[in-house]
Amino acid sequence: MKRTKVLLADDHTLLLEAFKRLLEPEFEVVGAVADGRALLAAARTLQPDVIVLDIAMPLLNGLEAARQLQGMSPHPKLIFLTMNPDPDMAAEALRVGASGYLLKTSAASELTKAIRDAMHGLKYITPAMKRELEEVFIEDPLGEKGPQMLSPRQREVLQLLVEGRPMKQIADILNVAPRTVAYHKYKMMADLRLKTTAELIQYAFKNKIVPG
Repeated sequence: MKRTKVLLADDHTLLLEAFKRLLEPEFEVVGAVADGRALLAAARTLQPDVIVLDIAMPLLNGLEAARQLQGMSPHPKLIFLTMNPDPDMAAEALRVGASGYLLKTSAASELTKAIRDAMHGLKYITPAMKRELEEVFIEDPLGEKGPQMLSPRQREVLQLLVEGRPMKQIADILNVAPRTVAYHKYKMMADLRLKTTAELIQYAFKNKIVPG
């Protein structure tokens, strides 16, 4: 029987090794990456059946990577494995196409079950978060209480600003001109009526645009 191909994405090397050892007896681990941009490249090259990813990753966070993977064909199943117990964050993960949401404190057996469930078209939510997550969806099923929507490029620029990267480096990472980065930065500030970069960064954390 063909084994399910799994790609791992987490910026902690020791955790990647632990996840790989856990999964290899049952699944084919085709790769492991440490940031969101590497995840996008590896997903297109390796075409995994399932991606196990963290939310907080450098260069591109897991939620934004998931948004950009939505147009990929064939579309891999996405299982978030994170330290973040925020039900609003979990709800957003489901809205961007997640098949599972687990905490890194969950039992190891939950991850293998989540992968199996995903391959059968089911969703797996760690029992530790089910009730809180249901309450979020009852109150705001479409996420309409969230902040003003930013464009995908603006969210990319914002994460890199939060990481403290200078505009020249951001331009190199995104393969655009520095003036393009400046345009996105100052347009966000103007649209959101913010005066400083510090206020823009605070906005990103407060509204969970960039995972804290």
